[in-house]
Amino acid sequence: MRNSEDIGKLILRLSVGVLLLLHGIAKMKSGGLAGIEGMLGKANLPGFMAWGVYVGEAVAPILLILGILVRPAALVIVFNMIVAVGLAHSGDILKLSKSGAWAIELPALFTLGALAVFFLGAGRFRVQRKASEG
Repeated sequence: MRNSEDIGKLILRLSVGVLLLLHGIAKMKSGGLAGIEGMLGKANLPGFMAWGVYVGEAVAPILLILGILVRPAALVIVFNMIVAVGLAHSGDILKLSKSGAWAIELPALFTLGALAVFFLGAGRFRVQRKASEG
């Protein structure tokens, strides 16, 4: 049973990590930090916060994928997604898309998936091992 739980944790970590990393890479390619700074400027927020987007959508997902500092990385993703919804999608929270899906389902899935990773932990299949495991 332990193996199936660890495989489930790995699948969840990889799903959240890979999909969010691809989202972050696309964002960086489309305008990089300058594009994110511009978006933040429209919301009257300081440009340095673009680095937080970079950490939340590139660095933290890589840590999840590798299984390094998984719980802190998951919390960074949760915080990043809450801020993203607040800045870019707050008007969509109570809306449905044309196909009937929740308008913020993707950020919600990233948020809730990362929150699940935070509570479940990395599982056995990870790069970083606890010191007590040797």
